[in-house]
Amino acid sequence: MTKSLNGKIAAVTGAASGIGLACARAMLEAGAKVVLIDYDRAGLAKCCESLGPEAIPLVIDLLDSESVAGMMPAILERAGGLDIFHANAGAYVGGDVVEGDPDAWDRVLNLNVNATFRTIQAVLPHMKAQKSGDIIVTSSIAGVVPVVWEPIYTASKFAVQAFVHTVRRQVAPHGIRVGAVLPGPVVTALLDDWPKEKMDEALANGSLMEPREVAESVIFMLTRRKGVVVRDIVILPNSVDL
Repeated sequence: MTKSLNGKIAAVTGAASGIGLACARAMLEAGAKVVLIDYDRAGLAKCCESLGPEAIPLVIDLLDSESVAGMMPAILERAGGLDIFHANAGAYVGGDVVEGDPDAWDRVLNLNVNATFRTIQAVLPHMKAQKSGDIIVTSSIAGVVPVVWEPIYTASKFAVQAFVHTVRRQVAPHGIRVGAVLPGPVVTALLDDWPKEKMDEALANGSLMEPREVAESVIFMLTRRKGVVVRDIVILPNSVDL
């Protein structure tokens, strides 16, 4: 990979595993310094040790407003700036609404929606002041195609899409780009509550992707020439009929 992000400083939430870790690794390989943000202290330490000195761990609880308030100052203190913010952290819940657990829904909505909105708001003043910046949001194909077996998750990603489309237009005059990557099913911990038969079927027919494939799309978004934004990029396994 070419060093297309040389000199850039990035931060990725939910970076201790899955898509976040794959994206952080890809940014490092492209030459960026990356702050990996997660609440999993041990997981972060292990990841950053393997990724090298340009990978900086930062423990933040995205469901705690005080912790989120300290995120941007900590990024600046540890990395010295911020050019790229990837709001990746999220949670998943599927199933029949009638049989659902509203408390589980609250956690998903707080992480997928509220934490995404709060963290992006937290980094915007810095990017606005420097008149540049990239914000990438991990959305989902469920943000544009209602998925019947995951109504709460789908609703959260529709909210994310609305936020991306409106904030992008607010901050574009300040040189800030905002875009979303919308993957189909990816092999991550978010699918842990899929029924076993559904997971087995997906693995057998090739309808799940690897996190690195999402990371490649994120690097593509970040390396477009100045003045061009990839607003949405949908990435699906070829066998998914959507």
